[in-house]
Amino acid sequence: MNTATGSGYLESLLREQPALPASPLAWLNRLRANAVERVGALTVPSARDEDWRFTDISPLTKMPFQPVTRAAKLEAAAIERFTLPEAGARLAFVDGVFAPELSYNRTAVTVANLATGAGRHAALLEPHLGRHAGFADNVFAALNTAFLHDGALIVVPRDVAVAGPLHLLFIATQPEAASYPRCLVAAQAGSAVTVIEDFVALQEAAYFTNAVSEIVLSDNASVSHVRVQRDSGAAFHIANCAVSLAHASRYRSVSVALGGRISRYNLNVLQAAEGAQCAIDGLALITGRQLADSHTCIDHAWPNGVSRQLHKCIVDGSAHAVFNGKILVRPGAQRTDSSQSSRNLLLTGKARVDTKPQLEIFADDVKCAHGATVGQLDAEEVFYLRSRGLSDAAARNLLTYAFGAEIIDRIPVASLKQRLESIVLAQTNH
Repeated sequence: MNTATGSGYLESLLREQPALPASPLAWLNRLRANAVERVGALTVPSARDEDWRFTDISPLTKMPFQPVTRAAKLEAAAIERFTLPEAGARLAFVDGVFAPELSYNRTAVTVANLATGAGRHAALLEPHLGRHAGFADNVFAALNTAFLHDGALIVVPRDVAVAGPLHLLFIATQPEAASYPRCLVAAQAGSAVTVIEDFVALQEAAYFTNAVSEIVLSDNASVSHVRVQRDSGAAFHIANCAVSLAHASRYRSVSVALGGRISRYNLNVLQAAEGAQCAIDGLALITGRQLADSHTCIDHAWPNGVSRQLHKCIVDGSAHAVFNGKILVRPGAQRTDSSQSSRNLLLTGKARVDTKPQLEIFADDVKCAHGATVGQLDAEEVFYLRSRGLSDAAARNLLTYAFGAEIIDRIPVASLKQRLESIVLAQTNH
């Protein structure tokens, strides 16, 4: 893609955006203005950029996506199949616009729309909003920040453990719509919470979701983060998530990518103090001509950090999966304990995966390991199941399901886990 095309596309996105109401918070207005300035200076990445060389997003720039000025009004029945009975709170957004009639909060913690909660929590927001998911060199994060208005704000007070998960539901209803979901989670010292980001569709047309999340853990806090992308098969989904871990905090993430014509998820975890821990699991289950790209970076900046990562891809049809996982151990981050595994299953001769696990180690007293496998179903396992009376197709479906279910099983919400297991089972029984 040439620079002119990229620039013209970005200008059109900015031009179509309705003017946002000025915030009474001067720093928030400056943040948006800085983001608009960066959009003007940046271009859409192309396959010539090393970080995007396997992911051609030029089809995105050929679509006339426009922001939604008025959200569709949905009845509760329309989202019934996405509800989670365990959830203590739900924030719903329809095409990026907050839907209070579909939202509730039965907890004692702050779960609010960012546009209305910003003033009340300004002292907490200013050091974090737009500070972790940097947009100086990331055009999609800059676009999201330029349009910053509605979004999810979660603040968990010190030493509070939230019993049920907090459900953030982003619903796509309109074709050719561009939406900019935003999320800020602040888990204060000693707190514990489970947050579910859930991207769903009520239609199968093309649309564009550009999401940014920032998750900040204070000392000894614990956050379990489940991210499910089940957009329409024609959609474009690009997301950036930045996580900052303080002393002895614990972050656990499970991300599942099922939908989207082209999807990209960038997850950056910074262990910003000693003794932080994270476990990051991911699954991409794609078919047809889908492309699913996952880029992760775990930055061990302090001693005694622990990280575990398992990413799996199941690729069918002519689909293409990409995984780039970087683990950085900085000078002085001694006694880091880190392991990373990329495991990939190709179900057809046309399926493709590009996987690149990376270790960059600048400390000497560490324990680090990584590895990647790409293959097809094990012939001996298929033979064993057939010897037990299963047909060849049933044996292959069962093994494929088991491969994906290992990740799904790590989701700590029973109803969501069961729903996703059903989707995986249906997709492997084609």
